[in-house]
Amino acid sequence: MSTGKFYTADPWLKPFTGIIDDRINKCQLKEKQLAGNSTLCNFALGHFYYGIHRTAENWIFREWAPNATDIFLTGIFNGWKEKPEYRMQKINQNGDWEITLPLKALNHGDLFKLSVHWPGGKGERIPSYATRLVQDDRTKIFSAQIWNPDEPYKWQIPDFRPEVTTPVIYEAHVGMATQEEKTGTYREFAENVIPMIARAGYNTIQLMAIQEHPFYGSFGYHVSSFFAASSRFGTPEDLKQLIDKAHMAGLRVIMDLVHSHSVKNTNEGLGLFDGSPGQYFHTNERRNHIAWDSLCFDYGKDNVIHFLLSNCRYWLEEYRFDGFRFDGITSMIYYDHGLGKNFTSYNEYFNGGQDVDALIYLYLANKLIHEFKPGAMTIAEEMSGMPGLAAETSKKGFGFDYRLSMGVPDFWIKLVKEVVDENWDMGKLIHELTQHRPEERVISYCESHDQALVGDKTLIFRMIDAEMYTGMTKWHHSLTVDRGIALHKMIRLLTFSTSAGGYLNFMGNEFGHPEWIDFPREGNNWSYKYARRQWYLVENKDLKYQFLAQFDRQMVKLHHDFRVLDIPSVFRIYENDHDKVIAFSRGDLLFVFNFHPQASFTDYGIPVKGKYKIIVDTDDPEFGGFDSVDRSAIYTSIKKAERHGVNVPFYLYLYLPSRTALVFKKEPIRKATDI
Repeated sequence: MSTGKFYTADPWLKPFTGIIDDRINKCQLKEKQLAGNSTLCNFALGHFYYGIHRTAENWIFREWAPNATDIFLTGIFNGWKEKPEYRMQKINQNGDWEITLPLKALNHGDLFKLSVHWPGGKGERIPSYATRLVQDDRTKIFSAQIWNPDEPYKWQIPDFRPEVTTPVIYEAHVGMATQEEKTGTYREFAENVIPMIARAGYNTIQLMAIQEHPFYGSFGYHVSSFFAASSRFGTPEDLKQLIDKAHMAGLRVIMDLVHSHSVKNTNEGLGLFDGSPGQYFHTNERRNHIAWDSLCFDYGKDNVIHFLLSNCRYWLEEYRFDGFRFDGITSMIYYDHGLGKNFTSYNEYFNGGQDVDALIYLYLANKLIHEFKPGAMTIAEEMSGMPGLAAETSKKGFGFDYRLSMGVPDFWIKLVKEVVDENWDMGKLIHELTQHRPEERVISYCESHDQALVGDKTLIFRMIDAEMYTGMTKWHHSLTVDRGIALHKMIRLLTFSTSAGGYLNFMGNEFGHPEWIDFPREGNNWSYKYARRQWYLVENKDLKYQFLAQFDRQMVKLHHDFRVLDIPSVFRIYENDHDKVIAFSRGDLLFVFNFHPQASFTDYGIPVKGKYKIIVDTDDPEFGGFDSVDRSAIYTSIKKAERHGVNVPFYLYLYLPSRTALVFKKEPIRKATDI
């Protein structure tokens, strides 16, 4: 492994190398302080110590609550009363509490909570390391549940080793992955959705909303119990089976990990767990997240780092996830959460407005994850472009494998929403899609769940709008629908093929799902109508959604067949803003786009040398196109006659229909006369 410094590739970082070195030195000092002569893996063992555990002889339960004066276990086993035999004892100055109970005192499935006393008050609390919660259907109150089934889950794939290749990610939410108006389950997802994802060619599933959250409509981002898999979708064994089935299909499974903030709910959350506001979170003006109505962790506290690092290890170990997409990184690493900033100057990364404690935690988390599971993948949801965030720790970076390219969907939405086609700037378009920091790999995407929420619109809904409900039958054509379908394919192909890393799609968007997402709430009479995916639309052969799904499969297949996303760079060949034509290559593949809304071009010259065959054509009838191109031909570049002894380049002369993209594979040259 190279030990060079990531910042040598960027001359603009030269004035700031001292700050970068100082930050990494602090990371390394903290690692040494916490791990000593051992490893971070041996430090991040909180889930084995805290919480409830059954031994051969008894139950033992521990909790960290330094401000508590008394703690009782209450539950169905003691009538929810504070009884002396269920009183915990404080065992050290760190604030650890412990109780040992006989095996007959507790049973699998028992509901329980803690009654925590502190100076001047007391309250019911969910244990901080609870691994199983259930919500009462009538009262909607959450309780912890003892989960110790007689037969633990038996993994069919005990040591899954994914194929080493760039992630092509299917972002999914288990609860809304059903077409029924209800909350979907882990088992239904495993049975119905995983085979569909595998057939579509994706190699990675990214699961949202796994950590327990009281409000379903938060999309899982207001977490209350960090070690509990959400019970609204099923049991822990059900989630393990889901992951196991994905592994059987050769799919990696990563999860959204929310360590950037926590829910404010007092009864379910950690905000006033032992009566003290500063146990896990800041106590000053930094405590409340002004945009998210949540609480911000204090990453400067060793106990908080221990809790969060243990949480990273827990999900890898207990459920065998293959990595994480870390949510809200920008919010973590800036005191102002990066709100309202465009980050146009390098000074904004190094001006003292950064939370170095948060950066230290992220460094440690990445070190731990890759140490514990070397094949694990980490992705930073980060929009500022913080230098070194997605660089290896050995190169003085913070260790993420990828950064989510959040500017790309914002660019596409703004373009589709505000600029008519004939004014799209081809140079700006290709620049926006290919720019990234030199040391990082990025995950590109056109739209994720964010663009599908109520109050926003997906790309295809912006382009087709009301005609989504009337114009998607195969025998109906209109300029609006034809434009939307053509651009939907082109936008996806351009984003996919220019990615400097991986690609992501939110479930249903690949076939142009027509509805927004609106979770059950009082304002919609607690309806599930828009908190689901209408899979039957793509299965209906009379509708045009099938064309978009078929195209998406063919696009993703480019990576399977040619490992196109593993090729590190895009070679820009040609851009003509007047004609709205772009051409570039990636390995042996040539991509040519004509975004012009009206003009089709005959014998359009692209300056490349060789023989080429079309392997993907967005105008193919199989994808809802109009069959304007000869896909059986071998296209050979030619060189027009020299003039006055001046050498002229080879050109590939092509027919380029309007709003069409073509992908060519370069054919082998066997003799000079072939070109």
